[in-house]
Amino acid sequence: MLEFIQLLNKKYQAITASLKSNDPRCQLFQQRIEQLFLMEAFIRKGLLLETHPETPLQIAILGPTQTGKSTVANLILNSNSAGISPLAGYTVHPQGFCHQSTADQCVGLQGFYGRFQQLQQSELTPDRYDCYSLTENHTHSVVLPDCVFWDTPDFDSIDSTDYREGVIRTIALADIVVLVVSKEKYADQSVWEMMSTIESFHQPTLICVNKLIEGNEDLITRSLKEKWVHARTDDFPAVIPLYYQKQTGMPAWPSSENNQFLQLQQKVSIKQHFAYERELLNKHWHSWLEPIVLEHETVKIWHSLVDKNIEQIVQEYQRDFLDHPHYYDTFQNALIELLNLLEIPGISRVLTKTRRLLTWPLRKIMGIGKKPASGMNQEAVILNQLGNHLLISIADQLLEKIDTDARQNKWWNDCYCLLRQQRNVILDSYSGSVTNYCVHFQQDVDSTANRLYNKLSEQPLILNSLRATRVSTDAAAMALVIVTGGIGIHDLVITPAMLSITSILTESAIGSHMKSVEAELKRHQMDTVKNDLFITCLKQALYQLPEQLPTQGRFNISAEQVQKAESQRKEKKHGIRLL
Repeated sequence: MLEFIQLLNKKYQAITASLKSNDPRCQLFQQRIEQLFLMEAFIRKGLLLETHPETPLQIAILGPTQTGKSTVANLILNSNSAGISPLAGYTVHPQGFCHQSTADQCVGLQGFYGRFQQLQQSELTPDRYDCYSLTENHTHSVVLPDCVFWDTPDFDSIDSTDYREGVIRTIALADIVVLVVSKEKYADQSVWEMMSTIESFHQPTLICVNKLIEGNEDLITRSLKEKWVHARTDDFPAVIPLYYQKQTGMPAWPSSENNQFLQLQQKVSIKQHFAYERELLNKHWHSWLEPIVLEHETVKIWHSLVDKNIEQIVQEYQRDFLDHPHYYDTFQNALIELLNLLEIPGISRVLTKTRRLLTWPLRKIMGIGKKPASGMNQEAVILNQLGNHLLISIADQLLEKIDTDARQNKWWNDCYCLLRQQRNVILDSYSGSVTNYCVHFQQDVDSTANRLYNKLSEQPLILNSLRATRVSTDAAAMALVIVTGGIGIHDLVITPAMLSITSILTESAIGSHMKSVEAELKRHQMDTVKNDLFITCLKQALYQLPEQLPTQGRFNISAEQVQKAESQRKEKKHGIRLL
């Protein structure tokens, strides 16, 4: 699941970067990017708990700019470890301080922070944000249990977008959250948007109101409670007022609240982490996948459009060739081959030679205009016309989609442009396949003739009658050719033999068998054309077209990847076993 969330986040970032600033998706996608960062970090937290259960309790302080987070961090740590400055945005890296714990106990944190590099606190520089520090704090705090206490950058300044990922990672790492606000900042919308966002982490929370002057804490506390109720559904946490001390220039921690962190520690439920993880996934899952599902649905519509047009040319092939009384000649070719098989042994060579000599001049004459210059037969002509018609029809329907599908207008437009670019390539490949089909299907025609001949061999009387007819029709045809000088050779040489043979076959005992063989040949021809030409060549080429579309502006996450992630999301885990 971690890899899928990272992939999804990467895609959202790339697409958001390509959008125009006025695109309404910019803000929506930016929200999802932050949600995905949080989800990734929360999953990493689960992996940390599984692989390094010895990792100490994690407490993170967060809040808007100039509320004194680092000052409060030093107060809680009883230290000056966290750097402070009156300038806004001084802290730009997550800085962890080990309290009554060691860095050796935190070896799993590097895996949690991923690409972030762990540096010494003194090595952190403001020009690099993908790093964090971890320091052993040698002072003792009376308010903290053994833990790693994190000081984090603000999340609301103009520059916070540069280092926000570090803030998000650290918040997700925390077992306990300390929200630091001031009397000037506690009502800021950014504060409550953040608190609403991280509610799914179910982190025990403490609110520290810094820079207070005695007398106004009750009013601020009531207002904080109202804000909390509007932003969150869990119980309102304890509020610690931190009054400004003129003598020290620092706030003071109320001694009556020294046990707050120990009480919050009792509320930490590590065993529930995977349940919370699933809850967070389910909360955003469908919205995250919305544009991906839309892409998949668009591809399905494209496939349906292609299928519909393929089915249309299948019907047209049936109508314009297989069922056409003048164009369909495949079975006739099988019968012509049967004529060759019916040659009487011994005289067949003489008849064939004579027939060739007598009909040669007229074969040349009758050949003019009968076939295209390319040598294609009528079926090949029809098949190539159907392929061309298919691409024209699909292009027209793409133009219609561009006008009617506002959500995926760009997808359809890119697909149309790509189809225009690939049109000649697709048609050339298809035309080559048509030629190969015509050559190889002749074997099926010959096979059909052999089947008929083998069936005739089982009926000697019919076979001998056909052979006699074969000789007589050839002789009559040759005589007429001599008398007429070859005029009408197609009708006088081929047709008389064919008519005589067909009549005998039809009226004989194998007449029904011949009809069955013809129907079977026609079905086989339809299946071959449909599978080898329309589906394997045209349909597959068109199905693959979306894969060649420009990747910019698209998620291009496959349905298989989504399905795998969906299975992982539904996979039940049984919590974390504490060792």
